[in-house]
Amino acid sequence: MRHDHVLIAGGGIGGLVLALTLHEIGVPCTVFEGVRELKPLGVGINLQPNAVRELEDLGIGEAEMDAVGIPAREWALVGLNGREIFSEPRGKLAGYNWHQYAVHRGEFHMMLYRKVIERLGPDAVRLGHKVTGYRHEADGGVTALIETPAGENIEETGALLFGADGIHSAVRAQMHPDQPPIHWGGTIMWRGTAKGVPIRSGSSFVGLGTSRHRVVIYPISHPDADGLADINWIAEQTYDTDHDWTKSGWFRPVELSEFAREFDGFVYDGLDLPALLAKSDLAYENPMIDRDPLPTWVDGSVALIGDAAHPMYPTGSNGASQAIMDARQIGRIMLDKGVSAAALADFDAAFCASIGQVAMRNRGAGPFGLLNIVDERCGGQFEDIDDVIPADERRAFMLAYQQAAGFAKDRLNAAPRTIPAGAQVVSVPA
Repeated sequence: MRHDHVLIAGGGIGGLVLALTLHEIGVPCTVFEGVRELKPLGVGINLQPNAVRELEDLGIGEAEMDAVGIPAREWALVGLNGREIFSEPRGKLAGYNWHQYAVHRGEFHMMLYRKVIERLGPDAVRLGHKVTGYRHEADGGVTALIETPAGENIEETGALLFGADGIHSAVRAQMHPDQPPIHWGGTIMWRGTAKGVPIRSGSSFVGLGTSRHRVVIYPISHPDADGLADINWIAEQTYDTDHDWTKSGWFRPVELSEFAREFDGFVYDGLDLPALLAKSDLAYENPMIDRDPLPTWVDGSVALIGDAAHPMYPTGSNGASQAIMDARQIGRIMLDKGVSAAALADFDAAFCASIGQVAMRNRGAGPFGLLNIVDERCGGQFEDIDDVIPADERRAFMLAYQQAAGFAKDRLNAAPRTIPAGAQVVSVPA
């Protein structure tokens, strides 16, 4: 492998968007992914307008996004008594120049994988190759230590290595061997999809309940001829911290009987949650986990991105969006600093601290923090939400989160392209 090559550990959303970005600016790269076969795993995720903008700049337009999801029209919080706490339009309906998309994570992931293979070639992603660590070289390069499908240990040397290998990142573990263990705040999530009639706007993200006991629902497909869409649901219950979350695993298949009774009371006009859950073919259990922010994402010629750098609670619906933004900002900085450790240092200085703060906002419930305030002020029961949280306070709360997460409307609409059309790295240091 050429010494000017960039190595990417992990073929998830962040790693694949990074590969597409590097290809766009003329930087050769290879993705090493530990699983032997990529499958459309997962359920629904949201992509904020800042990330959708970057995908559009990569040539992934609305027609392709509509094949894996649907533009979100509304974000709403509803109290346990069925009364609205807050709602606002999203995407283009809110005045953004781009949609917010609710997509099936697995289908979106597979689309990105196909794009990488089409543009970079069939050898651009090496499946079954897990990066287990790295070694710095005297000339400034880096060698990735890789385990092959046959169990052999091989090495590949390049100019830079990006750890895009998720919350259990081996690259992060070597970079920060004394990092605290994974953090769990007490919440278990059960997730699934079911055919149903979309509520409210027809494409609304709705959070319903209390801070400790709630459900999130939103469609992730356009309605069919019968008016039915794939509805993504997330049912959440917060326990005392002595609950053994480690038995939950990650996307552990579970029977509805294990948890559905906890949500029997979620029946309202237009929404019968127990009936929706009963239509689901599969349900998965996940602990809501993250990691404490790091002091740095960079070790010389090695950098972390996505969940390897800043795993977040999904309360802000921006984990995947931030992974996309990581990749695009790296490309932007490389246009100025080349494929170099200096580019990684600039990326780290610009984003490590601020995105760590966003992760902590999500741990504190993110925009769902409004439910905490309602609980504290009235126990979750109210007639008029303005008597509990004035409208200006609610709007300010949401705007503060959007600004911190990088998708405040006016700022985003006025910003130039992250990577100018046709821009190329002039030289790739040997």
